[in-house]
Order: sequence, then C-alpha cells, then structure tokens
Amino acid sequence: MKTKLVIFDLDGTLVNSLYDLADAVNYALAKNGLPTHEREKYRFMVGNGRSVLADRAMMIPEGSDSELKRAVLADYDHYYGGHYKDNTRPYEGTAELLKALDERGVGYCVLSNKPDFFTKAIISELFPGSDFAYVMGKRDEFPTKPDPASVNAVMRELSVTAEECLYIGDSNVDMKTAANAGIESVGVSWGFRSVEELEAAGASHIADVPGDILKYLKEQ
Repeated sequence: MKTKLVIFDLDGTLVNSLYDLADAVNYALAKNGLPTHEREKYRFMVGNGRSVLADRAMMIPEGSDSELKRAVLADYDHYYGGHYKDNTRPYEGTAELLKALDERGVGYCVLSNKPDFFTKAIISELFPGSDFAYVMGKRDEFPTKPDPASVNAVMRELSVTAEECLYIGDSNVDMKTAANAGIESVGVSWGFRSVEELEAAGASHIADVPGDILKYLKEQ
C-alpha cells in the first residue's frame, strides 16, 4: 500500500536540540542546589518527555512527584522558553528530504514528546518553508510515547491507516511507538541514540542520512 504520510519525531530526528535541552535542565538543577551533568549525558535522558527527563537528571525514580521536582520543572520551562533555539538546528539534509516528499506527493507531520508549544515553535521557526500536514507535541489529553494514542489521533485526523504511514525516529521510544501503532519504522543513525538501540527496539530499517528515508517509501 502506497505511503501517504511520514511521521517524524522531532528532537534527535529533524533537529539537534541536545545542548539547549541540556542547558535548560542544568540551569534548573543548579538553581535548586542539585548537581548538573555534562551535556552529552543528556543523550540518554531525553526522549520520554519533560517529567521523565527531570527524574533522570535529578536521579530519582521515574514518576516521582515532589515540591523540589515541581520547582525544577518550573525553572526548566522558564529557561527553555527563552533559549529553545540558541543551539538547536535542523540536521543536514532534513530540509531537502521534506522537499523531496513534497515532490512525491507524500505528506509529513511531527509527533513529539516535547511540549506542544515548543514543538510547534521549533517547526515554524526552523522549517518555515515546509508544509507539514500536522504538528503535535505532548498534550495533556494524550499519554507520552511509546503509548500509541497520540499517533492514532494523528492518523484519524489525517485519514490515513497504519499501513499508509512510515514512522521516523532516533530512539527506542520511537521504535516502540511505531510498533505499538502497527507502523513500519525507520531508525536514524544521526540522532541521540545508537543503531544498536534502534535495532534492539525493533526498527524496520536504519537510515544513515535523511535521503535514505526515501528508499523506504512504498509506491503502491
């Protein structure tokens, strides 16, 4: 069945946002008297949404709730709101990939665990000429990926089936999201996680450069 929609993760897939995420968390940790981490260590903390990111950075059990954690998240949100694109840039070749999808008549959208406001802001500001069919970050009415609820909502909104989609991401969260939604997946080797992680999480394919994704579009 022909591919009608490519669903992209954002951080680590379309954009390299690692340093801005790391700097925002480190600001919040330091402000609250907690130890900070080297930027590169955040590769293994991001991906499951801001709450889990805070848990991992604070080195507390995932799902924790405390006054201190709420303070860290508030300070993170405040800092990130003014610095979310200080260092964040599209990965080389992503703009050309989106143009190639346009030329083939294949739609594309973004589905991220990043808060919805920041997801939309980054797409509009860093990909101003690209015609995304839908852009959605984390919203209260949906659980975070890898739960497939948000993916299913996007497919309903755009009137496509799982068989007509291709899911692109850089982490085990993305590969599990695709599997949970019954969608063929492509893991990208340029993102925050390793190819080994992507393959272990069930990636259908691996792309080494954005243009590789075109090879996995189904024509009929």
